[in-house]
Amino acid sequence: MKTDYWDVTDEQVVEKTGKPIAHWVQLLDGFNAAEKKSNEVVAMLQTEHAVPRYWARTITTHYLKKKDSK
Repeated sequence: MKTDYWDVTDEQVVEKTGKPIAHWVQLLDGFNAAEKKSNEVVAMLQTEHAVPRYWARTITTHYLKKKDSK
């Protein structure tokens, strides 16, 4: 069974972005990402933090899915 693309490990995120998931969660909390459109969050990660597009989308979706499940 294929896992969802946002179901990533900390090691994968560190390898591709240089920072662990907890770093991105804290940053997105500070950005109030849960209250913004996902495209706006992705754009911020790309432009302000040089996160590659795929990983910006993955981190954003991972973050929002975790927030929705609480």
